[in-house]
Amino acid sequence: MSFYRQDPEMAYCLKGLLDRFEKEGRPNLHENIAITCIRYHKKNPSSSSGYGTGWNSNKKFYPASVVKIVYALATQVWLKQDLIVDSEELRRALLEMIANSNNDATSYILDLLTGTTSGPSLNKSNYQAWKIQRQLINLWLNDLKWPEIKNWNCSQKTWNEGPFGREKDFYGKKNENRNSMTTDGSARIFESLMTLEILPKLESEHLIKIFQRSLDPVGRKQNLENQVDGFLGEGLPLASKLWSKAGLMSEVRHDVAWWEAPNKNPMLAVVFTNGKELAKDQFLLPAISSELNKLAI
Repeated sequence: MSFYRQDPEMAYCLKGLLDRFEKEGRPNLHENIAITCIRYHKKNPSSSSGYGTGWNSNKKFYPASVVKIVYALATQVWLKQDLIVDSEELRRALLEMIANSNNDATSYILDLLTGTTSGPSLNKSNYQAWKIQRQLINLWLNDLKWPEIKNWNCSQKTWNEGPFGREKDFYGKKNENRNSMTTDGSARIFESLMTLEILPKLESEHLIKIFQRSLDPVGRKQNLENQVDGFLGEGLPLASKLWSKAGLMSEVRHDVAWWEAPNKNPMLAVVFTNGKELAKDQFLLPAISSELNKLAI
């Protein structure tokens, strides 16, 4: 049973959208896209109050920078439990990781959360100890006992070029230990933040603020890596409020977005795409959000 209530109307519309977008010149789109979309029936929804649908929503994808949502949420949980010490440097890294998708900041955050560091390959005993430490975030996710995030892997850093040394060893010879997430689980994680489910109000509000995006066209032109253009935010009315985290690399284009369009209740959408052609497609995600927004109440 999903954490959101199934909405047959949304399911019908989503299937029609995918059929149309595939016919427009995106072969095999149905197999290479995953979507979770949820609409809420009130301005301040609680967890599990949404109605939605999904497509390949439990299929695992490499999440790219979407995993930074998990690391951000884990940071606030660790702080609340006094497992790490708050500091200006930590807050700077958290802001850079989400607002600008900075991979160096993500490396710092993951080291802090797990007590590990990158570096050269380790001998067997030290490597085994290092791997156990690096699994701490996965253990936390397992303890949540949410079926949508079962068997996820959120233990790897994000890279500009790629891992080396012990990080490459940890990826595996065929990258079989790469991060993996699903759209249903990503929606569950983001909903838990936006509805204040998993953290007290003060901690949630601080983190939510970091995810907020400006739809101002002038500001977006000044920042070409704004995580709006080419993603779900671009398809929304300019007066909308948007909180999101995009993921992009040579073979994937993803986005997790919660928005409130004018005179409408909130909506949450997660879209993962796989393949080089879809990764270069700057029109698909905005087109999806534009159509989904019509279903918001």
